[in-house]
Amino acid sequence: MTKARLFDYFRSSASYRVRIALNLKGVDYESVPLNLLEGGQKGADYRAINPQGLIPALEIDGRTLVQSLAIIDYLDSTRPEPALIPADPADAARVRALALVVACDVHPLNNLRVLKYLSGPLGQPQEARDAWYRHWVAEGLAALEAMAAPGAGRFLFGDSPTLADLCLVPQLFNARRFEVPLDDYPTLVRADAEANRLEAFGAAHPDRVA
Repeated sequence: MTKARLFDYFRSSASYRVRIALNLKGVDYESVPLNLLEGGQKGADYRAINPQGLIPALEIDGRTLVQSLAIIDYLDSTRPEPALIPADPADAARVRALALVVACDVHPLNNLRVLKYLSGPLGQPQEARDAWYRHWVAEGLAALEAMAAPGAGRFLFGDSPTLADLCLVPQLFNARRFEVPLDDYPTLVRADAEANRLEAFGAAHPDRVA
């Protein structure tokens, strides 16, 4: 069987999510690093794989998949154990909602291409760029804390990791990089610590794959 290939950048939140999923599912894969700081994802060769010029992309099972949540959904559908989405429809909707707070409402406003546009074409100084980042992260994490706290167990939802944790852990890694205070989010910090005790999460950490 051909080994899966993940087009990856070690500090990309979206790639980090997929690395965790691959590890949890026990998928043997090869990392193909692309340096986002140098625009490695914008070259013609990679755009032939992913026309958006974004990472990650995953070559697996004779297919090429893009968009991190779509990739994780595919992995969860084709490799059901351990399940990342609960079977109960209401629980599944809750987990997806928690994940989407990060993946759709926080991360897109703070990824590298947005921050580079703020400091490049819009001419914003580093101080303004950092304030932008911290504002949107704090707003998103406050909402996520309120949403997660009532149903949280060891993890963001229940006592096993779900898609919500795959989105949370990379977001908190980046929040700490940008020195966003996390004292107001005890549920999130506790779930993050619990997840990072698992080797599947630890092995996906940027410090381990750089």
